[in-house]
Amino acid sequence: QVQLVESGGGLVQAGGSLRLSCTASGITFGTSAMGWFRQAPGKEHEVIAGITWSGDNTKYADSVKGRFTISRDNAKNTLYLQMNSLKAEDTAVYSCVVMDFANGEYYPRAGYWGQGTQVTVSS
Repeated sequence: QVQLVESGGGLVQAGGSLRLSCTASGITFGTSAMGWFRQAPGKEHEVIAGITWSGDNTKYADSVKGRFTISRDNAKNTLYLQMNSLKAEDTAVYSCVVMDFANGEYYPRAGYWGQGTQVTVSS
């Protein structure tokens, strides 16, 4: 049974930083591409970052490029998202997701995501 548990969300002022974590079990984390997506109220979910199993490739949505950094620690089965220069429009529930990586693109695997952690950025 796949379990992905996110933590690290909270309330932060615009311009501030947060670091999200996602601990995985029930999957072979060390050989799985992973990523983060977010969903704001009334909006479609947005995939914002992906990383290969080795960490040698990462990709970001334009909306977060240069501000967010995805990383992983395979020894701890943990995925991270460092979020800097936060904006009010970054307010959303953030979830980690198992990805399929093919031809340089990341594809979220249906059903393989966590419950998410709320990030609220006050302006």
